[in-house]
Amino acid sequence: MKNQFVADVLYQIADLLDLKGEIFFKTRAYRTAAQAIEVLDEDIEVVAKEGRLREIPGVGEALAKKIKELIDTGKLEYFEKLKKEIPVGLLNMLKIPGLGPKKVAAVYQHLGVKTIEQLRQACLEGKLRTLDGFGETTENNILRGIQLLEKTRGRVLLNVAYEDGMKYIDYLKQCNEIQRLSIAGSLRRMKETIGDIDILASSDNPDKVMDYFVEYSDVQRVLLKGSTKTSVVLKDDLQVDLRVVKEESFGSALQYFTGSKEHNVKMRGIAIKQGFKLNEYGLFDKETNEYIVGKDEKEIYNKLGLMYIEPELRENRGEIEMAEKHKLPKLIMYNDVKGDFHVHSNWSDGSESIQTIAEYTQSKGYEYIGIADHSQSLKVARGLSEEKVVKKIKEVEKVNKKLLDFKVLCGTECDIKPDGSLDYSDKVLKLFDFVYAGVHSTFKMTREEMTKRVTKAIENEHVDFLAHPTCRLIGRREPFDLDMEQVIDVAKETNTFLEINAFPDRLDLNDLHARLGKEKGVKFVLGTDAHSLTHLDFMQYGVATARRGWLEKKDVLNTYPLKEIERFLSR
Repeated sequence: MKNQFVADVLYQIADLLDLKGEIFFKTRAYRTAAQAIEVLDEDIEVVAKEGRLREIPGVGEALAKKIKELIDTGKLEYFEKLKKEIPVGLLNMLKIPGLGPKKVAAVYQHLGVKTIEQLRQACLEGKLRTLDGFGETTENNILRGIQLLEKTRGRVLLNVAYEDGMKYIDYLKQCNEIQRLSIAGSLRRMKETIGDIDILASSDNPDKVMDYFVEYSDVQRVLLKGSTKTSVVLKDDLQVDLRVVKEESFGSALQYFTGSKEHNVKMRGIAIKQGFKLNEYGLFDKETNEYIVGKDEKEIYNKLGLMYIEPELRENRGEIEMAEKHKLPKLIMYNDVKGDFHVHSNWSDGSESIQTIAEYTQSKGYEYIGIADHSQSLKVARGLSEEKVVKKIKEVEKVNKKLLDFKVLCGTECDIKPDGSLDYSDKVLKLFDFVYAGVHSTFKMTREEMTKRVTKAIENEHVDFLAHPTCRLIGRREPFDLDMEQVIDVAKETNTFLEINAFPDRLDLNDLHARLGKEKGVKFVLGTDAHSLTHLDFMQYGVATARRGWLEKKDVLNTYPLKEIERFLSR
């Protein structure tokens, strides 16, 4: 599907038009169309082929022609022309979190700043504060944004790498020369961002496997081709490395190339103490160099007296010590989830009706789905007024009457105001089956102010869940300053569940905070924050974060059956 590719180009066109100073309505048209395509539940190529592009909200005749050209040729002449009119450095500056096209245009027009390095120097010299709409705070925020950009440069979100990796694996499975096959590296550990994709295969004919590997249709160029390792770059600029080993070494190579480096160093130290030598080829007797085991990962851990350690835990955060004591947690499994509590319908800013969401999620095998539309003050997301809440509840009741062995739960993602109060009155909040509370504005508060704001909200007796607790957007917005330990303590006292938001650019709470919460006895809820049906598949990334945070099935509300959910929500 080229949906995201097309949406990204339209977003970039809107940014370029902003840089040129085009009228707001023109740039908004491109962004509106991009948003609609981003959440489209159909393949944009199929829609174009069937001549239905103009049925997409925001797509008129002119835009439909541009989209068709982009799909058919992979390029858009209008886009290429626009890029030539704007200095390339300005386009790079747009990647700085928190720096929009209007501010980029201002520093270019008034200060002649064309590159990120020139922008950094201008901030350090205090030149930006002389411009209208800028100040010392703006300069500091831009410097922080540059640091964040540099920190995440060259890495992609987990879902992008996962989708690329799984497609490549599906392709490689068709090669008859491959005996065993697996994703390795940080992608196998399900880290929130990925630098490149590692794939491991075993074969008696590595050269034929490498020939097949480089023939993949999404390969842009081959960086290196050998009999043990080949590296390619995909059309989306993500590097993929394939290593081929003998069958007897597959387990040890998988353990080695999965990492992390710190985990592997500790493992090798344990092997040495026990008279062994561990490397990517196997576990060997240190004195005689005799091969002991290596075909399977589990036999390596077991031979060293350890419980098998799941890939998501291999970060040298105490997992090896717990494995020695045989006290590792039994992690939540990807198929343990029985429902999703954080889904937006077309009552606010989602793309689908409640009925459609219910039918789709029931077909996925879920027992329940929670519709959590935005509250009234969030106008940009078409938040529901208190009057509309009543109408929506009636709609949910109507849908539930049509369903068997499935239930739609009517909730809200209620905005937390800057003073910690909630966007709905208590009278309205108690009408919902469940209440999420979340911050959606005024992020730049002090640590003390933000902590007080969040803790006051979850102390409200009607609040069940805290949504995306730190409001981070990976690579785009840093988490706001929050005393997470204090928030966790208050969540424990008030029996408030902390959300692990599964949307790939959030994954908020992160794994470290999830583990801290578990240690303090807090419970968790998973939510995809889905705005379309395709977003519901993001649940796996929430589960991955939960696993990296050492969470078990009992720690996560979504693993409980409907009857227990209803019992909890009626407390």
